[in-house]
Amino acid sequence: MLGGGIPQGRILLVLGEPGSGKTIACSQFLATGMNKFGEKGLFVSMEEDRNHYDREMSQFGWDFAAAEKHGEFAFVDASPIRSIPGDIKIGNLTIGKQDFSLISLIEVIRNSAKTIGATRIVVDPLSLLIFQYPNEAERRKILLDLVEALSDTGATCMLSSELHRVGMTGRSLQIEEYLVHGVVLMQTVLLGKEKERKTMQRVIQVEKMRETEIDRQPRPYAITAKGIEVYSKEIVY
Repeated sequence: MLGGGIPQGRILLVLGEPGSGKTIACSQFLATGMNKFGEKGLFVSMEEDRNHYDREMSQFGWDFAAAEKHGEFAFVDASPIRSIPGDIKIGNLTIGKQDFSLISLIEVIRNSAKTIGATRIVVDPLSLLIFQYPNEAERRKILLDLVEALSDTGATCMLSSELHRVGMTGRSLQIEEYLVHGVVLMQTVLLGKEKERKTMQRVIQVEKMRETEIDRQPRPYAITAKGIEVYSKEIVY
């Protein structure tokens, strides 16, 4: 569906509903890089703590704790950054909590990626950072700063964020979609005609990806014992 994969050094945004498997998909991206290609991975968590993460990912056979011991993986718990109270004073300069949070996050990513030589980076979920900036202009600026900082690392990156629904079937375009190089949607849709028995189906779709030809058709996927499995030849009816 991606014409062979994510082009090296590009940034892919994974948008999905709660329970769609965004974190699993991002972690699988890192695990595949380490296990198949010898690449080092960095996972920046804005929400989940390390113990929960390791336990959840171990069910798919991904031992990130062992990978970290061998210097192949690093986990950064960035949740304290988004909960810093009040303004921060650095020398004679007073910096607002939001600006400090972004500066801190970017520095953590840069330093951690450099320390292990990460060529794959995940930030999960981006939405917890976005919620700190209700003003659209500010939100666009911080997202652009983050995307530029990630691009500067030279790593191939995946960001996850919540999919914004409009009604039962529609959705609204989100600012982050315009700033990244690629977008993948993960959602559950209701299939079947009105008089037929309707079923819920997990569906994945590549909305855009620069530098490669893509299949834009929605395709079914499942969360299995091996992680995310995409049935890229099947049609969603």
